Amino acid sequence: MTDDNSEQELKNGNTSRFAELFTFHQPRIWQIVHFRLNDQIRGRVDPDDVVQDIYVAANQRLKHFIEGDFNSLFLWLRLVAYQTLSDIHRTHMGTESRSVMRESGSRGIAESESTWHCLSQRFIAHLTTPSQVAMKSELIGRVREALESLSEIDREVVALRHFEELTNQEVAAELGITPKAASIRYMRALERLRGILD
Repeated sequence: MTDDNSEQELKNGNTSRFAELFTFHQPRIWQIVHFRLNDQIRGRVDPDDVVQDIYVAANQRLKHFIEGDFNSLFLWLRLVAYQTLSDIHRTHMGTESRSVMRESGSRGIAESESTWHCLSQRFIAHLTTPSQVAMKSELIGRVREALESLSEIDREVVALRHFEELTNQEVAAELGITPKAASIRYMRALERLRGILD
């Protein structure tokens, strides 16, 4: 358990608090990795290993957090997580000789990292029975169509709230909108998705 004092101490240069703070935020970082890690490379890359990579990268770049103007340590760690995931996707999907794109006809890095692609993967990930798997291809199309009907910012709001489990205030800070606007966008987007998918 941490408090605001621990984060303030880190901000003031007491880097010994970083491990404790990272451990506190680790479940939420794992949630981001689980949501954003492309399904095609999960067999090669363990989410827990990615979280460790994020810890190492963040520890090496602590100076950026201490000297920067970030809303919170968690939102800065989220940025480091995105950069780490981008490097991992590039390594496993962009290298010709080892590329999973050759193994499974991937659509490529840009699409795999896009929010709508991550959302469509997660919305249908729970389908496991033979009849559900048979419907999966059709459902993927319907989910993607529904997601593409939303604006880019609305898709991002749904992803951040529903899958990365950010608070409404964190979503607002990340997207540069007011908390009220973030809340309204989230509710409207869910209603629209529900209406299309029903």
